[in-house]
Amino acid sequence: MGDVARIDLLWTVDDAALYLRVPVKTLYQWKWRGEGPPVRKVGRHLRYDPAEVRNWFAGLSSEVA
Repeated sequence: MGDVARIDLLWTVDDAALYLRVPVKTLYQWKWRGEGPPVRKVGRHLRYDPAEVRNWFAGLSSEVA
């Protein structure tokens, strides 16, 4: 059997919100508006690739509005 610790797990909405320190509701709003980090549906569930979330965040402007 494979070692589960070696599997790259996808993040749930809660995981991504915790990493970005934003409310879960914000992630749902971003998805609805076509903004935010890339997200995919697995059945009825939203999943985030941690590497894509980090890349998205790294590409954000450092300007504060």
